[in-house]
Amino acid sequence: MPKPRKELVSLDATPYYHCVSRCVRQAFLCGTDSRGKNVEHRRQWIEDKLLFLGSVFAIDVCAYAVLTNHTHLVLHIDRNSATNWSTNEVIKRWHQLTKGNPITQRYILDPTSLCPAEIKLVYKFTELWRARLLDISWFMRILNESTARMANREDNCTGRFWEGRFKSQALLDEQAVIACMAYVDLNPLRAKMADTPETSQHTSIKHRVERARSAPEPNSTGQQVTSLFPFAGNPQNEMPKGIPFRLLDYLELVDWTGRSIRDDKHGSITIDLPSILERMQIDPKHWLYLTQNFESLFKSLVGTAFQIRKAATKLGYKRIPTNKWGIQLTV
Repeated sequence: MPKPRKELVSLDATPYYHCVSRCVRQAFLCGTDSRGKNVEHRRQWIEDKLLFLGSVFAIDVCAYAVLTNHTHLVLHIDRNSATNWSTNEVIKRWHQLTKGNPITQRYILDPTSLCPAEIKLVYKFTELWRARLLDISWFMRILNESTARMANREDNCTGRFWEGRFKSQALLDEQAVIACMAYVDLNPLRAKMADTPETSQHTSIKHRVERARSAPEPNSTGQQVTSLFPFAGNPQNEMPKGIPFRLLDYLELVDWTGRSIRDDKHGSITIDLPSILERMQIDPKHWLYLTQNFESLFKSLVGTAFQIRKAATKLGYKRIPTNKWGIQLTV
């Protein structure tokens, strides 16, 4: 039986999550289906909506890939930013998603026009919406609902477009985060939809590469793609906001992994390994297997055995999650 979402998403365990949504209809989500109908433009719908939601929610987009019948996202929940938002900021953000209500609309125009009882209601709505703007379920709900409505309208039909709920995996440590991001960015290569990471359409890696090519200092957070969660550099005592790796190291890692996948030489690992693998203490053969089988290997929690046990305790699991071989999950 699937676990409730509150038992899968916990900011006390990790702010990073891998989310997957799959289409249920015979017609493809995007691309050309078996009947020859081309709906490739829907991939742009999803990409545009995803990046827009990333600018509204306190949820950063680390990586994404929009494929023919499913989407992959790696998301980061930014609780600190949401906590520091003012009442006005929360309401304005929520009003970008919905109309809100007459009271909050009046508050934005003129707070002095509200009586004390109405002000209390405004604060009540603000805290409710602040919590929703931190909620991955609301993020995915709005993303998937808008796509489903437009697709149903285009197909002149009704009913489900997506599976009942999206799949989520908690990424408990740096190794899990970087492995999952590489897995997502390389999805089009494994699906033979692209020959190189930088030519894979509707993916985060394509945006990062294009921006890096024109940036004087690609590793600087201020010169990276603004719509994606930046790479902040190697871990330090006071880490700036961002993924704890250098951008160019990650791009090198994805490029090397993509070449190894395409070469189709089983057991053959090039001598020129990306230095980031050594720093993460990950065996290159293990890495290649991991980035090609991430979803099938892991259930809801991904990380070292210690991090798995720690997160399982916080989430109230009676049993430590295991993989299909019955051993504790490790990266």
